[in-house]
Amino acid sequence: MKIEGGIFAFGAIFYFIVAAIYYYASAEVVGTTALVLTGGLAAIVGTYILVTGKRIGDRPEDRLDGEIAEADANYGFYSPHSWWPLMVGTAFSLIFLGLVFAVWLMVLASVFLVIAVAGWLFEYETGDFSE
Repeated sequence: MKIEGGIFAFGAIFYFIVAAIYYYASAEVVGTTALVLTGGLAAIVGTYILVTGKRIGDRPEDRLDGEIAEADANYGFYSPHSWWPLMVGTAFSLIFLGLVFAVWLMVLASVFLVIAVAGWLFEYETGDFSE
């Protein structure tokens, strides 16, 4: 995980340097703030990956002599199909349309969002897919 952490650490350094150059060249605060926050986000992710990499040790992907058969076969459970992410996306779209057009649409979409998130959360607790 050293490579992944290094990429994010390099990104953080890059964004901080670009933010300093941008502020010096333009003296514009909003863009500089966005670049500094982007660098901070990259630093957070890079630090997490590097600390986690030290804790769990080298993976087969990290070694030059690593074999495919050494990789962990259990990657977790991923839903094969679900309509709930589409419903959540639709609800968010309606919320943003409500910001533009009418407050009542935003309120209605917020209710729809709560129902969609609850449906997605409890998708495997009820119905055909319950365990």
